[in-house]
This record gives sequence, structure tokens and C-alpha cells, in this order.
Amino acid sequence: MKRYEELYDRIPLFEGIEKENLKRMLKCLEIHIMEFGRGEMIFHEGDPAVYIGVVLTGSVQIVRDDYYGNRSIIATIPALQLFAEAFPCAKISALPIGVCADTDTTVMLIDCKKILQPCCNVCEFHHTLIYNLLQNVSRKNLLLNQKIEITSKKTTKDKLMTFLLVQAKQKGSNAFTIDYDRQTLADYLGVERSAMSAEIGKLQEEGYIEVNRRFFRILREWE
Repeated sequence: MKRYEELYDRIPLFEGIEKENLKRMLKCLEIHIMEFGRGEMIFHEGDPAVYIGVVLTGSVQIVRDDYYGNRSIIATIPALQLFAEAFPCAKISALPIGVCADTDTTVMLIDCKKILQPCCNVCEFHHTLIYNLLQNVSRKNLLLNQKIEITSKKTTKDKLMTFLLVQAKQKGSNAFTIDYDRQTLADYLGVERSAMSAEIGKLQEEGYIEVNRRFFRILREWE
């Protein structure tokens, strides 16, 4: 646990909490540090919605499998960010999603009740934790709305270009690198990989984009 202490004051959930209070806070929260290999499930769909997760190293994917076992990626969560926090806060009994390690990953798990229900010592940091948690849930809601905007487009080409234009706007440049490989991008968009790859090829031929693996450059305005 000590090897990750240098990361704690960079976690948005702990923002505004004095360093000298961090150790006492983490002891009060009774945190669990766990390591997972790439592809290992951290939470399965249907698990009790008890813990809030924090990615310490690596990254995780929020996933959902349909009846036939087809997997879609709802989001990829990078280091120092929270995951699965909305469900215990909403008092949902079972997780409607799964969480999978995208790379070799270390996570911190916190029982949500330890945050929402102050301990007998009434530690002053609980109010800060709740405020930070509310901010995080609100930001995630905005990202979910963004994904709905992307995936609601009717064609694979429109979904792909809407995604790329959102990326360009966020990064302030028409040239950028995305976090997804071809398969995970297809899963995120909810389309077949082969169909998406074909559309990427067409967009290059039509002079809309330049592509090199995860690097994209938008060359002209999308009609």
C-alpha cells in the first residue's frame, strides 16, 4: 500500500484534503488495494453494488454483455479516476455493468457507506469527500450524454466522424491520438469492427481523414 501513497493526493476524490489527514482518512475508509492482470474482471455484472473504485495504475473498461455474449465498451477509465461510483450512491443492489482491467492494473476499492455515512469520529474530511464524489458523478453524466450523442447517429460513418470531431474539440487540434485500438473503438461505437474499418478506409480515400493506427488527422469539414 505504501508504494502508491505518492498517488493519493493526485486523486480527484481526495482533492482539498490536507496531506497530513490522508493517512487518517484512508484508515477510516478501510480501503482495499488490489492488483489485476489485463483482461481480468474486477467487477462482474450482477455483483453487489457496494464499492467505489479508484484506478491507481493502468486503466479499466466499463463493459456490458448482451444476451448473446456480445460485449460493448461503455467507457475506459484512466489512472487516478473513479469507476462504478454511481451505483452504490444510487443504492442499486446489483451492478448492471462489468468492470475489466484494460491493462495490468492496480485499483483502490472503498465501501461507499464509509464515505456517505460519517464515522463515530465525525472526521472533517467526509464533507469534502461527498462534495468531490458529487462532482465526479456529474462529470460522468456529461460524458454519458456525449456518448449517447455519438452512438445515436444512424450510420457507422456518422458515428465514427462524430466521435473524431468530439476528440478534436476536446484536444484542441485536428490531429490527435485516441485511447482505443480498432476493436475497442468498434465496441465503444457499438458497430462491427470490419464495417468500421471499411468506413475508415473510405473516409481516407475521400480525403476526410488521415490515419496511422491510433493517430487521426481531420483534413476537411464533415458534411
